[in-house]
Amino acid sequence: MTLVSTMHPGSLSGTGVRPVREVHADLGAAALAGHALRRGEGALSEHGALVVATGAHTGRSVQDKFIVDEPESTGSVWWGKVNRKLSVEHFARSTDQVRGYLSGQELFTQDLYAGADPAHRIRVRLVTTHAWYALFARNMFIRPEPEALKDFEPDYVILHAPDLTIDPMSCGVRSSTVIALSFAQKLVVIAGTRYAGEIKKAIFTVMNWILPEKGVLPMHCSANRGRNGDVALFFGLSGTGKTTLSSDPDRPLIGDDEHGWSTAGVFNFEGGCYAKVIDLAEAAEPQIWSASHRFGTVLENVIADEYGRLDLANRSLTENTRACYPIDFIGEAQPDGRGRHPRHVVMLTADAFGVLPPVSRLTAEQAMEHFLAGYTARVAGTEAGLGRHPEATFSTCFGAPFLPRPPEIYGAMLQRLLQTHGATCWLVNTGWTGGAYGVGQRISLKHTRAILRAILADGLADAQFQHEPHFDLAIPNAVPDVPWSMLNPRHAWGDPNVYDEAARRLRALFVQEREGRRQTS
Repeated sequence: MTLVSTMHPGSLSGTGVRPVREVHADLGAAALAGHALRRGEGALSEHGALVVATGAHTGRSVQDKFIVDEPESTGSVWWGKVNRKLSVEHFARSTDQVRGYLSGQELFTQDLYAGADPAHRIRVRLVTTHAWYALFARNMFIRPEPEALKDFEPDYVILHAPDLTIDPMSCGVRSSTVIALSFAQKLVVIAGTRYAGEIKKAIFTVMNWILPEKGVLPMHCSANRGRNGDVALFFGLSGTGKTTLSSDPDRPLIGDDEHGWSTAGVFNFEGGCYAKVIDLAEAAEPQIWSASHRFGTVLENVIADEYGRLDLANRSLTENTRACYPIDFIGEAQPDGRGRHPRHVVMLTADAFGVLPPVSRLTAEQAMEHFLAGYTARVAGTEAGLGRHPEATFSTCFGAPFLPRPPEIYGAMLQRLLQTHGATCWLVNTGWTGGAYGVGQRISLKHTRAILRAILADGLADAQFQHEPHFDLAIPNAVPDVPWSMLNPRHAWGDPNVYDEAARRLRALFVQEREGRRQTS
């Protein structure tokens, strides 16, 4: 196969990069896969997906992410552990190193949109040294029509140098890895990490910065719509089932990860999906399985043998194995990435302490509190370094690492939108019942799907509810196809007194998290 490319200087307009080698601008999936194979960046699976490895970084480098401390934005940024300060001078040095490095490399650029609603989208230009990152971005973001590329001028630029090791001393950073965002210069610099997720999450952080000032709530959630147009949102941290449960053959997918809620309704930020595929099974998740076995998909840190056969249970590189594919690889997807105001908002948690009920209804005020808490619990076997006991995890707004503004801004917006548009919020536990992890049992996917069917069909609209005292929750007395004994977790435990003690301990963790958040806001 012969790949012919020409220099496209215009594709680097506004980037500050002065190339001396080839620049491959806005290539499609076939050409990018061809270049990736030519350059030895990866290999094809037996079904044609591009299989790549990311080396030492198999997830986000949270401690290496910085926001530039600029006069225009410093008073509005939620500074602290999430958003670390980088001086203008140190950012300039980092940028100079990255630009100098990129200028000497073969480059791949992509001009893309973030935001399916034209009223709230931004234009993004990626400059990278690898074909597979260009394919990743092309899958993940929204691809403009060819006519729109002729006069494309970016709102934000990403300079991406995954193999460059930054000098931390001169650049004022922690290590040779840096992910830095300048809101004033509208520039993202990523160097020293080969994990592709940094690209998409950097732009998500940008959207979390821009949209609140426009009265739009940015959300780390998935969304789908029913046949009559009703929209549901699904919030949840990793391991709670957000991607799995929103991928429903009977409800077209609007998007699986990032959305905005405006006065016109809900819209996807992205044009693709970035699904975890560890232990992926065709029977349980047929849509994601099918998308992961197609040409054009990027499989990140998935193991394949010499024949290209995938081993989706292999954890030798990481448990955070991913498939990146365009959203239209999902058979039932909303083509324009937009929907009405949501009728139902589902907050997912995998409570490994076995305390929270499988389903409960929240008031708008409670929804804001659970949104700000962003709770789930991790267990051994799903997170490296954990022992045998569950560990509570809180990520405010279900996306703390991507919030440049104080969490209360997003929380107040959610509460107002729920009240204005009459959406009902539900807390759904996909974790344990009858006891904590190691004693109780995991709530089955079959029962969780039955709960969601009831919610989304308005089957619980006229249900009778009982009061749960520890978290002040409303538990339905009955849900079709779900055993009555499961619905109230106190009844599911062998000893109700032991349950009460476990519930008090978990409640104390919620209070502790809330007080800690208030001290940092």
